Amino acid sequence: MGASGRYIGTPNGIMLCVDQNDNGMIKGRLYHGYSKEGILFCGYEDIIRTAEELFNSLGFPHMGTGDRDIGGRIHRYRKKEGMAKVMGDEELLEQHGDMGTFVIRVQHRQHSSWQGRVTYLDKDQTVCFRSALELIKIIDSTLDEAGQANDGGSDKEM
Repeated sequence: MGASGRYIGTPNGIMLCVDQNDNGMIKGRLYHGYSKEGILFCGYEDIIRTAEELFNSLGFPHMGTGDRDIGGRIHRYRKKEGMAKVMGDEELLEQHGDMGTFVIRVQHRQHSSWQGRVTYLDKDQTVCFRSALELIKIIDSTLDEAGQANDGGSDKEM
């Protein structure tokens, strides 16, 4: 785990600003460079759904497998034309959550999941993840440790 600096560095980078954590149900705002407005989320499902919509619109990272419905039909997504960045990295990095701020950089979408890096900006620590579930566990444990540190508990590293 190393320091990565304060940058987004990818066209599909996401700023995750966590404002509340009620026993694992996180709430806050999600930002990306293609919208000036933050997107409210309540739970990890909202984060994953919103990010998948962004990735599908950008056509990046390329999906290794198509989404399937219960009938077994595969759904393919087409890149939206004319998507332009309206917020630069500097503006994105100005956003902060009350409980924690994370930069999520998904580099691949293989094996029906995500692979990439997540940076906890409050401590400038970066960790690689191999799946969306691992990303959720990293964020959740980081928020738990940060909450314990704020309550006078031990100050552990991510």
